[in-house]
Amino acid sequence: MNILMVEDNESIVKGLVYMFNKNGMEIIHKSTVDSAIDYIGEKRDFEFVILDVGLPDGDGITLFKEYICDLDIPTIFLTANDDEESIVRALDYGAWDYITKPFSTKELIARINRIIRRTKKTEIITVGDISYDFDKMVVLKNGKEVELTSLELKIVGLMFFNIDKVVNRNIILDKIWEWTGNYVDDHTVTVYFKRIRQKLDTDIIKTVKGVGYRIDKE
Repeated sequence: MNILMVEDNESIVKGLVYMFNKNGMEIIHKSTVDSAIDYIGEKRDFEFVILDVGLPDGDGITLFKEYICDLDIPTIFLTANDDEESIVRALDYGAWDYITKPFSTKELIARINRIIRRTKKTEIITVGDISYDFDKMVVLKNGKEVELTSLELKIVGLMFFNIDKVVNRNIILDKIWEWTGNYVDDHTVTVYFKRIRQKLDTDIIKTVKGVGYRIDKE
């Protein structure tokens, strides 16, 4: 696997190269926003992105939003700044995860491997007695299909696609607009999730007060 890493701290990069190679991963290193943009424009031979938030000539979040987001390539942010605003911005734009400095190399590799498993399109994910089949786009309860509307299936799919991760309510609102072309308000999202929970007859969908919803694998 080729990983594009945009990071200006040379000691961090050097510390990662050996361990990544040992795990079958090759780092393509860029240290500035401009050099990353040039590389992205010339080549698309990377399958994952590790992106520092603070870079010498700009910020990683803007780089992600303008040049990486539309490529649909899994991205983890590295940040020395763990303030909520930076983290929410990164996740709202579509980042898969973030990790704060200093960090464990083993933890970073474990998170990358977890994301890779989650991006497999042929996967069936099961939590409790509920399974989501990404190929067939169906929800099963104890092996029997649960009847959901098309929109409800997409919402549940969004939750399973982001397993072990909070899905922000604003992201859900944006997705509903994308799927239906209809504007819905925050209250409508609450109603959708109430109906989904009733149909699934389960408590696997957790509400994160003031933020959104999540489904945990364990």
